[in-house]
Amino acid sequence: MQQKRNSVEFRVYGRYALFSDPITRPIGEKFSYQVPTYQALKGILESVYWKPTLIWYIDKVRIVNRIQTESKGIRPINMSGGNDLSFYTYLKDVEYQVLAHFEWNEQRTDLAKDRNEHKHHNMAIRSIEQGGRRDVFLGTSECYAYVEPCKFGKSEGFYDNYGSLDFGMMFHGFDYPDETGINELSVRLWNQKMTDGVIEFDDPRTIQIKRTAKEYGDKYQFKKFEEGVNFKVELV
Repeated sequence: MQQKRNSVEFRVYGRYALFSDPITRPIGEKFSYQVPTYQALKGILESVYWKPTLIWYIDKVRIVNRIQTESKGIRPINMSGGNDLSFYTYLKDVEYQVLAHFEWNEQRTDLAKDRNEHKHHNMAIRSIEQGGRRDVFLGTSECYAYVEPCKFGKSEGFYDNYGSLDFGMMFHGFDYPDETGINELSVRLWNQKMTDGVIEFDDPRTIQIKRTAKEYGDKYQFKKFEEGVNFKVELV
C-alpha cells in the first residue's frame, strides 16, 4: 500500500481495550474483538484531530503486543434501578501502530475555503505530538489510551513473521449521512485478516456488505457553518 502525501503515523497504547462485538452487547456481557475495528481506530484519530472539512481513512494497523484477554466482574447500573452483575472481557496490555490519511468531505461544500491540505496535515501532526486534542479511549471510556508519534513498522512486534490469521466476518464501521450524503445510517461488515501483525483495511467506499441501521428521512440536516459566525478559517 502506497503511503499518501498527507498520511499520519502514530502509536496508541493502554492497559485495557474493549472493541465490543455487537453480538454480545444486547445481553450485557461485553466481549472484545481480538483486534481493533476500523471504526474504533477512526474514532481514536478523530479524538486526536478532527475538522468537519475532512474525513479520516485508516489505511492499516500493526498489532505490536501479544493478544491477551482478561475478564472482570462489572456492576453496571440497571435502568430500572439498582445494579446488575455482568462479565466484561477486555484485551490486556495493548499497543498499536496506525497509518492513516485524510480526504476532503465532498458533502461539505460550505467549508470549501478551509480545504488547505498543508495546514490540516501540520495541525494533525502537532496534535499527535501533544497526545491528542481530546481524551483518547480504546473502544470504551474506561479504557484510557495514550498517543505518540511513531514510524509505522519500526520496533519489534509479537506477530512479526507470524503468517496469516483470519478473524472472520467483523464489524468494519458506520456510513454516516454527513459523509455519504444519504439520509441513512448504514453498518459495514467485512472479513478481517492479519498478515505478520498488520491489517490492511479496505476503503469503506468499496465495501459491499452493508445493512441500514436507521433512516433519517427529512429529519436529518447538516449543521450549517458561516464564516465569522460559527466558523473561522485558521492560518498556519
